[in-house]
Amino acid sequence: MDWEQATQSLPAALGIGLLIGAVRERQHGNATTLQAGVRTHALLALMGTVGIAFGQAVFLVVLLAAALLAWSSYRITARDDPGLTGEIALLLTVLLGGLAFDAPELAAALGVVVAILLWAKAPLARLSRDVISDQEMRDALLLAASALVVLPLLPDEAIDPWGVLVPSKLWQIVVLVMGVGMLGHLALRMVGARWGLPMAGFFSGFASSTAAVAGFGRGSRVAAVLVGPSASAALLANLASLMLFAAVIGTTSPALLRASAWPLLAAALALLAFSLLGLRHVKEEAVPRTATAKALRLGHAVMIALVIAAVLLVSEWLRQVFGQAGALVGATIAALGELHAAAAGIASLNASGGLQLDAARWGVVALLASASLAKSVLAFASGGPRYGVAVGAGLAAMVAGAAATTWLVPA
Repeated sequence: MDWEQATQSLPAALGIGLLIGAVRERQHGNATTLQAGVRTHALLALMGTVGIAFGQAVFLVVLLAAALLAWSSYRITARDDPGLTGEIALLLTVLLGGLAFDAPELAAALGVVVAILLWAKAPLARLSRDVISDQEMRDALLLAASALVVLPLLPDEAIDPWGVLVPSKLWQIVVLVMGVGMLGHLALRMVGARWGLPMAGFFSGFASSTAAVAGFGRGSRVAAVLVGPSASAALLANLASLMLFAAVIGTTSPALLRASAWPLLAAALALLAFSLLGLRHVKEEAVPRTATAKALRLGHAVMIALVIAAVLLVSEWLRQVFGQAGALVGATIAALGELHAAAAGIASLNASGGLQLDAARWGVVALLASASLAKSVLAFASGGPRYGVAVGAGLAAMVAGAAATTWLVPA
């Protein structure tokens, strides 16, 4: 160990030991079971650095000595404190001290992370036991498995003769839908209903704008004063759905998203403007509850994947038989029931060269018009004439804005 290396590694190791030891001391300083505090952790970190400087054999001896110390500490404290966090912290202190010999910056950063985890014992325990429900934990694990286990195993090449069904691309859409649903659920949990219908409507739209239109429509029947705010909340839910719509297009065909950026922006501004017209201050207890206990719905995501696959196949068949017009008609019909699946179909056809960019841009407008028609009918059915007119007018303005911008602004 030369002087320059010693001036970097030894202070880093000392700082790591002092930081971890200080956290342990503050958490257990008044307890008689604390076996390792500030001085012990600082010395162990320095031992790790000096040990690795003498070679791996000496470092292993130091690590073994720390393990014996942790074992003896656990034997003494097991009856009163059966946890292993303190013993693990002892071993990590030595390991981080050894890492500081070659990478003091990385060791210092990891030391801070360890100290934060040690300090956050109570908040993390409350988060895992009280804040996060069992259903939310299952949903989070399901999302992680879908993104980190299933997605890497899927092939990146088409599995059909026409080259339109790429399993990894289809599952990316599923993960995207599940992910934004989870984010919307968490944001709604943190914000709560105290911020009124606008926030609740926006975040519920990430899960299902169609369900939001129906849910706020039913809620608007409770009192006449809620019709305007409920319609605004439904339009904000469609604004969130429009953001997801753009993300689906961008995932499948970035070129189409760039070409449709201005029409989509005009549609979003129209929705926002009409939603502001009906916003009124409502008491927290008057907010209609549309959020479900589940953070995401696997059945909904899988259904989207199946519909996307069907739309892709039907659109490709219509394109081969009737040309580009046939593909647009098939996707527009599909948008009556599932907007994002139809968007994936149009974007996929454009990305594969089966649909020209100008036709795909007008296809995006047609999808918005088809979905808006279905949601307007649902708004009349669920909330009555006043609610239906308010929601329908906002959705019509969205389609008009997108169509006008598509016509005026070239690709």
